[in-house]
Amino acid sequence: MFQNRKLLIATKHQKEKVIAPILEKELGVSCFVDETFDTDTLGTFSGEVERELDPISTAREKCLRAMSANNCDLGVASEGSFGPHPSMFFVSVDDEFLIFIDTKNNIEVLVREISTSTNFNGKQVQSQKELMAFAKDIGFPTHGLILRKSKDENTDIHKGISDIEILKKSFDHFCAKYHSVYVETDMRAMYNPTRMKVIEKATDKLVQKIKSTCPNCKMPGFGITDAKSGLECSLCGSPTKAILSYIYVCQHCQFTKEEMYPHKKTSEDPIFCDVCNP
Repeated sequence: MFQNRKLLIATKHQKEKVIAPILEKELGVSCFVDETFDTDTLGTFSGEVERELDPISTAREKCLRAMSANNCDLGVASEGSFGPHPSMFFVSVDDEFLIFIDTKNNIEVLVREISTSTNFNGKQVQSQKELMAFAKDIGFPTHGLILRKSKDENTDIHKGISDIEILKKSFDHFCAKYHSVYVETDMRAMYNPTRMKVIEKATDKLVQKIKSTCPNCKMPGFGITDAKSGLECSLCGSPTKAILSYIYVCQHCQFTKEEMYPHKKTSEDPIFCDVCNP
């Protein structure tokens, strides 16, 4: 279905470096990038352009716009967000969505990768010593930095700093004007190898989902759409919050499949039971 077709990767931040090799090897496509397509019009991490859509809609819009501009019927785009973990609020996460769209065959495949492997951080600093300590902690210079007046100030901003001398000169510039500097990690993929690895992992997950075909109509993208909790406690038999089954639904023919005991266990330890261990 995809062999020898051209596939557009909608990015201006060099994500094709990790996405293209996997898709070309696993799907037989020929990947390319439109260098003139500006994905920043849909939002920037540094705040100059606010993202108006949710991450999934942004990834979809990014992909479709780039495909339309290049008269291409096969495309991939990703959208990342950074912030506190959904359940562990003191831990930062990289939340990546990757979307694959084939308008020729009416296929859309979406995957999500949430990783605690991120250096996402920022701090107001008053001295070069504080600046260098922050830079060391986040992996500078292999990971880039952004300097600005304050956390929410977007009018005077220096992005993509990956050279020690440029970092010092930028710091002196901001200190002379504002007496302090806000330093933060540059989360754009080409300045953040840690994020690039998460995108690579999401691409592997995307390929596996594309290769998962519907048992009924054989179309790609047959994946998990829901999860049912209720695995029985091994001591009292009460339903727990642990996963009992995964639900798969084909987006084309609506064929539905329920996979029981996806984690290869038929009961849960009483320590996770609300009845035995309230």
